[in-house]
Amino acid sequence: MDLWFTENHTRNVRFSMKVDRQLYSGRSEFQRIDVFDSLEFGRVLVLDGYTMLTEKDEFMYHEMIVHVPLCAHPAAKSVLVIGGGDGGTVRELTRYPGVERIDLVEIDEEVVEVCKKYLPQTASKLDDARVRTHFEDGLKYIRHHEAEYDVIIVDSTDPFGPGEGLFTREFYGNCFRALKDDGIMVNQHESPFYDDSAQAMQRAHARIVHSFPLARVYQVHIPTYPSGHWLFGFASKKYHPVKGVDWDRWEALRIPTRYYNTKLHAASFALPTYVEAMLREGE
Repeated sequence: MDLWFTENHTRNVRFSMKVDRQLYSGRSEFQRIDVFDSLEFGRVLVLDGYTMLTEKDEFMYHEMIVHVPLCAHPAAKSVLVIGGGDGGTVRELTRYPGVERIDLVEIDEEVVEVCKKYLPQTASKLDDARVRTHFEDGLKYIRHHEAEYDVIIVDSTDPFGPGEGLFTREFYGNCFRALKDDGIMVNQHESPFYDDSAQAMQRAHARIVHSFPLARVYQVHIPTYPSGHWLFGFASKKYHPVKGVDWDRWEALRIPTRYYNTKLHAASFALPTYVEAMLREGE
């Protein structure tokens, strides 16, 4: 008998993967957690029925959410990650010798424990000496920090359930205050393609524009995410994501990547016309 996992991308669109075997299924205080091996995408993490990552394409997401801000910021030492319990964002951050402190704020401790056991590809650096893990609500955590971080990465789930509070104007304003005078915030920004996610993207962008003097959006291709066309938000107090970036400094670090490179970094901020129109409308 064939076993398939199917995720509803919209009311009218479904995405299916053939499953080899189920490895874990449980319910934490916050959500249902599933891990299975698929024949095409390798190991898969699913939260409340939504694909969070697969072994085959997670590097696309994690490299672009980390290396864009870490390349744009000339000397990031302290980084806050909100969400990201799978460890992929932390893994990419630990590649930077200049990063001295990584605070990971994850609301669901069980996600971290499950990923350490079943997804070592992403969770392998969660025990790095520079990483401090805080199991609490990111919205509450950020309220108590001011001028503390060089970079904040909001590696959240979608804007409902446990991740809903990480898409509010209050949250983005608190991130602004938690950043140093030249700080950068990057957040996962949903997809512009389907109506529901496009509206969430517009709302998030409008709220970020309200809080930050410089706000841009860049894109990435992630095959297992709805439509495959995904966006990140780049918000900064000082640094432009492309103009004035010292590309040679980043190249000299010789960080191994499979998706990110400096040419792609610059090009990813050139958006399709329909996305630019949506962003202007949201503003």
